[in-house]
Amino acid sequence: MTTTSPAQARAPRTAGPPSFEAQRAALAGVVAIPVTPFAEDGSVDPDTYRALLRRLLDGGITTLTPNGNTGEFYALTPAERRLVTELTVEEAGDRAAILVGVGHDVPTAVASARHARDLGAQMVMVHQPVHPYVSQSGWVDYHRAIAEAVPELGVVPYIRNAQLTGARLAELADACPNVIGVKYAVPDAARFAAFARDAGLERFVWVAGLAEPYAPSYFAAGATGFTSGLVNVAPSVSLTMLEALRSGDYPTAMKVWEQIRRFEELRAANGSANNVTVVKEALASLGLCRREVRPPSRQLPESERAEVAAIAAGWSI
Repeated sequence: MTTTSPAQARAPRTAGPPSFEAQRAALAGVVAIPVTPFAEDGSVDPDTYRALLRRLLDGGITTLTPNGNTGEFYALTPAERRLVTELTVEEAGDRAAILVGVGHDVPTAVASARHARDLGAQMVMVHQPVHPYVSQSGWVDYHRAIAEAVPELGVVPYIRNAQLTGARLAELADACPNVIGVKYAVPDAARFAAFARDAGLERFVWVAGLAEPYAPSYFAAGATGFTSGLVNVAPSVSLTMLEALRSGDYPTAMKVWEQIRRFEELRAANGSANNVTVVKEALASLGLCRREVRPPSRQLPESERAEVAAIAAGWSI
């Protein structure tokens, strides 16, 4: 028997380009970035990964980004990135929208996007190009090549370049109507507000790409979703902040901000050196996965583990 996903069920019945309504709705929430757990031999641990996904899904998370930075995208091999995508799509089924992280050179990103499409994922997030020389026109060309290769998928650029202008994003979307959202991760709320308005505030779904610490200020400027690595540890904490922000209850949102402040400070210290490390350490303290990360990340020294464990134990999980 053939099953129909919620996204398929809501797709237009008439001929023409997709509306991406379901994909846009999925971005306007907590966009979870799952960690990639490793087994004792250093390989990806599929069973533990599935268990972590089920915990997110059971906790109320409905949008997942396999191969995001919290998933150690740049430390995974091409085969491992494919495996993580396959496991996520299979485990989530119709319970969540899947936004697959793709990147590296254009042929690699296109192949990854097509692999995601063929598995049934609804969207791809294009990582900020890793190159010492990125021109603004070249940024448009890079994303256009990927978006045009998968016109059926919603495409979400991951913007970390403070020099990029909103006009360039608008130029990209003029050519590629499947560019429907933006993960904006420049740590400057005023710059975000200007960028979003220059690109078209209502044209895109704006996702605060620096997670809970920046979500309140970015929501005030027009964001309607935020990414989260913390959600791996405590889904209810992230969802409480989302509910408060959606209702305009900034005092409650800031109470959550205070609750997660130290955890996020530890992740952001030293140029975010321990961004993934702290999340995995918290999960390890709860017995949910191993603490191992891959270079260039590194495990926390034993002297710093107790504080992370105490924070995780203090949350209502």
